[in-house]
Amino acid sequence: MLVTLRDVPADAEIPSHQLLVRGGYIRRIGSGIYAYLPMMWRVLRKINAIVRDELNSLGALETLLPQLQPADLWEKSGRWQGYTEGEGIMFHLEDRQGRQIGLGPTHEEVITELAGDLLRSYRQLPVTLYQIQTKFRDEIRPRFGLMRGREFIMKDAYSFHASQDDLESTYQAMAAAYARIFQRCGLEAVAVDADSGAIGGAASQEYMVTAAAGEDLILTSSDGLYAANQEKASSLPAPAQPLDDGPERILETPNQISIEQLCAANDLEPSQTVKVLVLLARLDDGREQPILVSLRGDQDLNDVKLANAVSRSLDAAVLEIRPISENQLCQQDLPEFPFGSIGPDLSDSMLKGCRSWQGHFLRLADATALDLPRFVCGANTKDQHCWGRTWDAMPAQIRADLRTAQAGDQCVHDPSQTLSECRGIEVGHIFQLGRKYSEALDARFTNSSGQQEALLMGCYGIGISRLAQAAVEQHHDDAGISWPAGIAPFQVIVVIAKMQDSTQVTLGEGLYQSFLDAGIDALLDDRDERAGVKFKDADLIGIPWRIVVGRDAGEGKVEVVERSTRSSTSIPHQEALQKVKDSIFTRL
Repeated sequence: MLVTLRDVPADAEIPSHQLLVRGGYIRRIGSGIYAYLPMMWRVLRKINAIVRDELNSLGALETLLPQLQPADLWEKSGRWQGYTEGEGIMFHLEDRQGRQIGLGPTHEEVITELAGDLLRSYRQLPVTLYQIQTKFRDEIRPRFGLMRGREFIMKDAYSFHASQDDLESTYQAMAAAYARIFQRCGLEAVAVDADSGAIGGAASQEYMVTAAAGEDLILTSSDGLYAANQEKASSLPAPAQPLDDGPERILETPNQISIEQLCAANDLEPSQTVKVLVLLARLDDGREQPILVSLRGDQDLNDVKLANAVSRSLDAAVLEIRPISENQLCQQDLPEFPFGSIGPDLSDSMLKGCRSWQGHFLRLADATALDLPRFVCGANTKDQHCWGRTWDAMPAQIRADLRTAQAGDQCVHDPSQTLSECRGIEVGHIFQLGRKYSEALDARFTNSSGQQEALLMGCYGIGISRLAQAAVEQHHDDAGISWPAGIAPFQVIVVIAKMQDSTQVTLGEGLYQSFLDAGIDALLDDRDERAGVKFKDADLIGIPWRIVVGRDAGEGKVEVVERSTRSSTSIPHQEALQKVKDSIFTRL
């Protein structure tokens, strides 16, 4: 079944989404929900085969875990509230007995519960289990086809260990296997340092397929020794411009509520200022914590780093962090804040009598701000700023890396190197989880000394359906898809130009059968359509090799077209058969 479209679908924003729909690979059923049509299913099965081959070679064991997960497991790990409330991404429901159940977006809790029951002794370790199955996430804004859907196919693996050295060994072996998987799938992927996010753990790496349509920004060093997702990246900012000498004084700053307005009106550089953001964090333990965040005026806040810093400081998971509004102040029976003129020393008394918030500010300051010897900041009075302030007279601040690294910044590992940026699509992520889940779910084993100890864990994911679309994003041209040979739905397509010509039909069907007999995935286009339509469809669906049986069939000649280069040559059909066989089996 192959139904192609000539027009670009209205809801498809990026090339890979457009081409997969036009090429008859996927069809939208609902928001973020897609059917994998026969051609796409062949692609996914080939990716799965590569993944299985590499993981099995490491000694990993395949399993299949339930998609319905009891809430009590997630409550033990402390993730149920964060995943189901507010902007949580877990679909959840209540069964006939009133029990809460989640539809699995990930399986750390389930696998840890099983490991705690089955792995009782260090003699059973290490063990790595993996599965390939459908996952579900209630995306706030599903988009880009399979890139950010609400239902998707994923491979997730989990390893269990008795020692940190053993965990790190498996982590490195898995990293090497991932590199081979992406290479065999024909993808240019880069491993980058990443934030562990809601999964948690001490160390993690993302695997990014470089593509202009990627949602993630990757920063890499010019010497190739450093690469990180911008959420995680660290760098050295440009030096600050020092303030002139002079006594501390008040600046009248009417209507100067932004750093840009303040600097333009007072002949300042942004790096001479400290901007203060007033935010509210909602935590999984029910607390609502007001926060003051201080940054150098020329720097941007990194939301992921902020959430991590708040979580560390308060020993609780962050559900959300948002700016405090005047409406919220009214709801808390609090006076109006001097927005636009707030300094790092805004008094805790501003929160006195609040209804549900914590009665003090959590004060976080980025190193770029704390390293300023003197600076300009808000004076905590409307339309006033203070020139020449120092940190000596300020309340204590928690020092944290809160700024967003940018292209052009100097590298931490070598200041002579600078960061450059490119966009990427995340297709894989590996974590050293440590004991986060085993401690929470009491998954313990008896170590070699006869003592009970929590299992050490690793977690390793690959987005199978996302990888397939990422391959299209990286391998397409103006005519359509150009599948990498390792994951193409078919390796060769035989096109009979004119079905009314018995010579062409006989030669075409014979070639098609010869490819099948040689163990090559072949597709025969014997539709009663014009040759031009068949050629356009062949380019659109992106099979690596096309054999056109046309007007030279009487002489035993066919046209051989390589999709990746779009080069063509007319040769005897026996040579064409051998040429394609040599190409395919050499790559394998």
